[in-house]
Amino acid sequence: MVVETLAAAATPGVPLPTTSAERITVLAHFHRAEIGRMGSWRDRIDRTSNWAITVVAAMLSVSLSTPNAHQGVLLFAMLLVFLLLRIEARRYRFFDVYRARVRQFERHYFAQIFSPAQDYASNWQQILGENLREPRFRISHADAFARRLRRNYVWMFMILLLAWVLKISSPELGAITPSIHEGILNANLGPIPGIAVVVGVGLFYAYLAYAYFRPSDDADEAGYGEVHV
Repeated sequence: MVVETLAAAATPGVPLPTTSAERITVLAHFHRAEIGRMGSWRDRIDRTSNWAITVVAAMLSVSLSTPNAHQGVLLFAMLLVFLLLRIEARRYRFFDVYRARVRQFERHYFAQIFSPAQDYASNWQQILGENLREPRFRISHADAFARRLRRNYVWMFMILLLAWVLKISSPELGAITPSIHEGILNANLGPIPGIAVVVGVGLFYAYLAYAYFRPSDDADEAGYGEVHV
């Protein structure tokens, strides 16, 4: 009897709003939910940036506070910050999806209330509904990576680079190394010769420069893959 009752109740499905008041209520609750999801991903992005700043500050303190600290500490910091940047780029893609939905409400619904415009994007609800059925990323991972690099991380990488150059050019934090050759020797990393380390750092920063100045992708939004956690 209980099973039959549940089956009968589930047959009609969830009722849809039938009046203007019910529809406005649904829109208000959905907008509030999207604001919450957007704020949650915004908080995750800020946390990653805070971790990166903490890593830079800690590694600089360890490397430059004593002449015995190895310059490899700064190289390790570069790798950690790069990893955090990639994590933040992934989080930014999710944030961008929910931010776009919130902006659709603000641009096409709330703006029409305060400043009506005739036939302004009258199909925005259809576009939003299709996005809810098949959510797609709006930007590629490369674009998200470049955005976060330009906004915050470029300064961290520059600080780490300057600190590393200072460390290999004056390992005793007193007298500056008189020649480039000695500076390259100071860049030795265990069995890895200094010249290989310098070339590796140069290639790493060349990649960051390419990511910083690269043009944005012009592919269609559907080409960036489904939204999934």
